[in-house]
Amino acid sequence: MGHARDIEFVSSRDGVQLATARYGAGPTLIKAATWLTHIERAAPGTIQQALIDEFAPRFSYVEYDTRGCGLSQRRVDELSFEAWVHDLEAVADAHGREPFTLLGFTCAAGVAVEYAARHPERVSRLILFGGFATSYHSTSHPDPAIRREGDLMIELAELGWGNSSPAFRQVFVSRFLPAATQAQWMAFDEKQRTTATPDVAVRYLRAMYGMNVKEAAARVRCPTLVLHPKDDEMVRFEQGRRLASLIPGARFVPLEGRNHIPFPDEPAWEGFVRETRRFLGTNDEPAGRAEIRLTERQLEVLRRISFGQSDKQIAAALGLSPRTVEMHAARALQALGCRTRAEAVGRASERRMFVA
Repeated sequence: MGHARDIEFVSSRDGVQLATARYGAGPTLIKAATWLTHIERAAPGTIQQALIDEFAPRFSYVEYDTRGCGLSQRRVDELSFEAWVHDLEAVADAHGREPFTLLGFTCAAGVAVEYAARHPERVSRLILFGGFATSYHSTSHPDPAIRREGDLMIELAELGWGNSSPAFRQVFVSRFLPAATQAQWMAFDEKQRTTATPDVAVRYLRAMYGMNVKEAAARVRCPTLVLHPKDDEMVRFEQGRRLASLIPGARFVPLEGRNHIPFPDEPAWEGFVRETRRFLGTNDEPAGRAEIRLTERQLEVLRRISFGQSDKQIAAALGLSPRTVEMHAARALQALGCRTRAEAVGRASERRMFVA
């Protein structure tokens, strides 16, 4: 389901222009920017769209493109952890002075922790997913094998990010999304290619691998929820648990899943939705939403459409004819009041039908 979007540009401390998008109305909830972002490329079946659909009905939900990526200024002199914190400060200041909920996903969790520690009066609640306190090059007792792994990731980015072959970039995809379908891999590979240039990718990795927010975590004073997939292959589960242990009073929730960034049909996303609603006190349904029911088969067909599967692929997987798949899809569109399959996938995601 589409949500009205307001796009604005704000200036960070060093003058870098940052693209922001705001959805919905109500208390402010800001998502700290990760890399590989593009505020105009939210698509059905992606975590970006799922977050919009989840929070826009209840909050003034704000996301922004990090420097060097998406619609934000691409050519930048400084690309560092400190610059990312300043960018979040600029975005927060541009959206009012009242305390707000801060969401830090994956590599932006550290930025969110640092901001919350520096500005305790601004952050009312903190939500962290898939985060870490230290990385490859910032741990106090580095394991040579672990450090070499980080060096290898940077080397691969240097050699292959701009290469016409996706082989190098797919190393990153396989770490981010080991349980994804081929179509989802291809979509993420395309996102890597179009949202960040090779030099930005390398500089971002170097800055990210040097992050250390252990001291900042101990200074966080707001209620904090930390969630982490148990089998995350990019940021190990122990790192998420360690981050939670450093934040006074933080609640830590293990989630089922392997993907570093969950898709909306995964148990990790269902757990994220359940726990964040409980944490934020938003278990109630938004007003004015009529009950819509799909059959299990219609929902399964729609879910597979969200993965990018064709009618023939869905038919083969479910033991149906392509014509029957087309019929189930058409009836799902009719029930949801949609004209296109993409619109139907978006509406089903917004109504959380894939995680029921």
